[in-house]
Amino acid sequence: MLTISHFSKTYKGGKTAVSDLNLEIKPGDIYGFIGHNGAGKTTTIKAVAGILDFEAGEITIDGQSIRQNPVACKMKMAYIPDNPDIYEFFTGIQYLNFICDMYRVPKKERETRISRYAGLFEITHNLGDLISSYSHGMKQKLVLISAFIHDPKLLILDEPFVGLDPKASLTLKNLMHELCSQGSAIFFSTHVLEVAQKLCNKIAIIKNGRLVISGPIDGILGNNSLEDVFMEVSEDVR
Repeated sequence: MLTISHFSKTYKGGKTAVSDLNLEIKPGDIYGFIGHNGAGKTTTIKAVAGILDFEAGEITIDGQSIRQNPVACKMKMAYIPDNPDIYEFFTGIQYLNFICDMYRVPKKERETRISRYAGLFEITHNLGDLISSYSHGMKQKLVLISAFIHDPKLLILDEPFVGLDPKASLTLKNLMHELCSQGSAIFFSTHVLEVAQKLCNKIAIIKNGRLVISGPIDGILGNNSLEDVFMEVSEDVR
């Protein structure tokens, strides 16, 4: 579903953010992307989402290049950044209908989906309110609904659990499993290693822009915790 081949990104001034990164995320994968602040996670995710251009390598989504066919790729994905900006002059329902319009979700289907996801995240009664009146947690719930509402084949999330209460976090985990059981894939970053260990079937650890380790989580961890493995490889790689 998502293939990152020899991806490199260098910013102005010569700083290399990511160097020769290779990853493959297959249908059904919940793939955790782990690393310290500044390791290159957000740079990679933004490149996958088509926000950042890059100097070397290739990124394909369902076989199509994000650089050569960005619109086709974006129609198959949903992306939520770590600090999402949304149109605060919209009401919640106006925003969700706007997203449905962009992704061409039929009226009957959108009504059913909006009702379901708003109920699961417990913001049904707030959809008529201006987004500017929402708390951070409510905004996070709204953008999560907007991501799931068009059944993306690839869901890209940057720190998705920040700002969510425990019940909403559980709802998100359940929906992630449900989406992948239908053949989609999820690629997400998180600093919450316990969540990654329980939720992901595969992980990748990046440090200073370089991949340290990747693959099925059971094979990587063995009898250790993800925290133990992360601290070990982080210390070993300079």
